[in-house]
Amino acid sequence: MDRSCANCLKTLMIFLNFLCWLCGAFVVAFGIFQSMHSKFASLVTTFWPIYPANTLVVTGTIVTCVCYLGVFGAMKENRCLLISFFLLLFILMLVELAMACVFLVYSRVIDTYFEKDLMKSLQIYRESGPGENKTIKDDFDAVQHLFRCCGVHGEADWMGDTPISCCNQDPCNSSVHANWQEGCVIKLRNWFAGNYRSTGAGVVTMFIIQFTCLCFTVPLFCHFSRNGLGYL
Repeated sequence: MDRSCANCLKTLMIFLNFLCWLCGAFVVAFGIFQSMHSKFASLVTTFWPIYPANTLVVTGTIVTCVCYLGVFGAMKENRCLLISFFLLLFILMLVELAMACVFLVYSRVIDTYFEKDLMKSLQIYRESGPGENKTIKDDFDAVQHLFRCCGVHGEADWMGDTPISCCNQDPCNSSVHANWQEGCVIKLRNWFAGNYRSTGAGVVTMFIIQFTCLCFTVPLFCHFSRNGLGYL
């Protein structure tokens, strides 16, 4: 490979890694934004590590660090950095594939725990006195108001002690009022599924960029090795 071709490959690799770094930084920012404005985290605790906001922050942070290593290694023409980048990126891609397989295989199990978490939160809400477990109460009220639902499977889950957030008419300040009949579990599942589809689309895009960078790393490393570059 001549020097001009190597320079072209180096420039392209730097550009792709920088693009991937920008994607990772955006993913981190979006994940932090979601975690700050989310009203549902306290209701689903069993799988908190794979909550959309947490997944975005962790994945984005790792991607930015690895891609920065690739940009720096290509700019400095350093073989040690390129080897480290290649290995870390390869491991990261394997983890991304493993996570995708876990979601596909265990999606039904996750749905079961999702329902149990909501029922547990509803029970805590019902059994709590005034001023107790305010976070869970506020989050459950926000869910019922936002998604226009009541309880986990329906109004009957409240056993006659239905909160005002289930009201489907305006104003809701009367002692007797109509409530939403549909449960929140289906609507929340759809909301989570939509978030994971968006997250998955972003991960697939980054995966394609990562795979391209991985392919470019090998010939670039070979060129640096043949020319004795990259010891410093």
